[in-house]
Amino acid sequence: VRDQIGREVYLPFIYSLFLFILCSNLVGNIPYTFTITTSIIVSIGLSFTILIGVTILGLSIHKIHFFSFFIPSGTPLALVPLLVLIELISYLARAFSLGIRLFANMVAGHTLLKILSTFLFKMFSGGLIIFVLTLLPFALFLAITGLELAVS
Repeated sequence: VRDQIGREVYLPFIYSLFLFILCSNLVGNIPYTFTITTSIIVSIGLSFTILIGVTILGLSIHKIHFFSFFIPSGTPLALVPLLVLIELISYLARAFSLGIRLFANMVAGHTLLKILSTFLFKMFSGGLIIFVLTLLPFALFLAITGLELAVS
């Protein structure tokens, strides 16, 4: 990990970002609360803020050499403008993709739990035989709830 993040100067930022996302997602598991990472604005805002920070950091460390990361080695001069455009789109799409993935994972998990809990409520309010038969889906629901806690 140290090879990827460099010096320990960045560890407080990475640690605080991790704790922010962890606490935000865990709060969403409390009934009748709102998970802020299920807001697409927050998720994409977080990812683009980090992208801007990484870009500024890259520019301050590598200076003008930072832009050479957008040109693969051995590229013919005629293809440089096209490849720079493609690499720039790829660089921006990475941040967009991370925000969308955080948003989609949280919304999908919460939606699944909502559907299953509504189904189980309806099943448990039926007769005694249906109540007994509902214990197996209830065990599945508990397993999925544990998985949702692990994901958050």
